[in-house]
Amino acid sequence: MGAGHAHRLYRHGHTAVHALPPHCKLAAVFCFVLVVVSTPREAVWAFGLYAVLLGAVAYASRVPAGYLLKRLLIEVPFVAFAVLMPFVAQGERVEVLGMSLSVSGLWGAWNVLAKGTLGVAASVLLASTTELRSLLLGLQRLRLPPLLVQIASFMIRYGDVITDEMRRMSIARRSRGFEARGVRHWGVLAKSAGALFIRSYERGERVHLAMISRGYTGTMPVIDEVTASRAQWYKAAALPLSALAVCLLGWTL
Repeated sequence: MGAGHAHRLYRHGHTAVHALPPHCKLAAVFCFVLVVVSTPREAVWAFGLYAVLLGAVAYASRVPAGYLLKRLLIEVPFVAFAVLMPFVAQGERVEVLGMSLSVSGLWGAWNVLAKGTLGVAASVLLASTTELRSLLLGLQRLRLPPLLVQIASFMIRYGDVITDEMRRMSIARRSRGFEARGVRHWGVLAKSAGALFIRSYERGERVHLAMISRGYTGTMPVIDEVTASRAQWYKAAALPLSALAVCLLGWTL
């Protein structure tokens, strides 16, 4: 994890949110999501306040609203599932625009949409203000099992390696006049996928041998020790503590 590694979600900045240690932000987002999930679905106003809190974080980190909304499209499959719930759920029915919908299904759809959207938005803000390498260091700092951190690190790096290999193979096919236009070309694509698997497997073996030859014993050295002051922990805790206050009001009111 010594080399830098950028990802598309990250937006470079010098804000107070960017400056927070990664493990503080990871813990804050995790606690925030737990609080949101624990909120009763009937407390509709509470989810509005959660959205305001995330909006304040986005403003402080200078993440544009359009940028955030565009990244929220990743939850479209969950939205499609939520839309179907009022039609397929059982129980009491209600007429809405001439359609018979389930009351429990409507509440369930709202529950999925509200909590899912807030969770995804918090994750996008985390990724937008934290470099990928820093996220891995933060997970390591939070005492996540080292083997899981290493697997995540290798997956991220090899994801880019394999993607680049796929791009080169695609260029090679096009330079030879090949263009997939139908089912009859699937055989060529299948052979390309097989060749990609073999190349990736062989590259992994070579990298593993190189690591062993350099003294790898199952743990990665920590080059940068990430620490956090008490003030930084307080700043990171502002989001989940504010959300917790809203959640408690949602259960009592």
